[in-house]
Amino acid sequence: MKTYLPENNPENRQWRIVDADGKVLGRLAAQIADTLRGKDKPTYTPHLDTGDFVVVVNAEKVALTGKKEEQKKYMFFSGWRGNEKYISLSDMRANHPDRIIRAAVKGMLPKNRLGRKMLTKLKVYKGPNHQHEAQKPTELKYIH
Repeated sequence: MKTYLPENNPENRQWRIVDADGKVLGRLAAQIADTLRGKDKPTYTPHLDTGDFVVVVNAEKVALTGKKEEQKKYMFFSGWRGNEKYISLSDMRANHPDRIIRAAVKGMLPKNRLGRKMLTKLKVYKGPNHQHEAQKPTELKYIH
């Protein structure tokens, strides 16, 4: 008996939409990462990109637990000596709220070229508007 391998056909991908308003960041990111990988499908294969596109709206309204709003810092490093930069979560939320969700999801995807390809299917927007109405995205049910 041969092992079944699903077709890696980009036309079979669906578009999902998530409203991040009031959702906990880590739980939301885990669910988005599973959808990007295709783990919610019966045709999941670890070495193939069988996941769906995910559109996240209201990224600036995502919730965090504990004292993360004051204590969490994001580190950026250019590669030059002494050029580490740290940005607090409150500054990141004010200036680039989409990067909060993107960084959380990126940490939950594989650390290889397949994971980088999966991350390109994530579209994050600051407000309630997005430019993907033509793809007719269906709502991704928030489990937690």
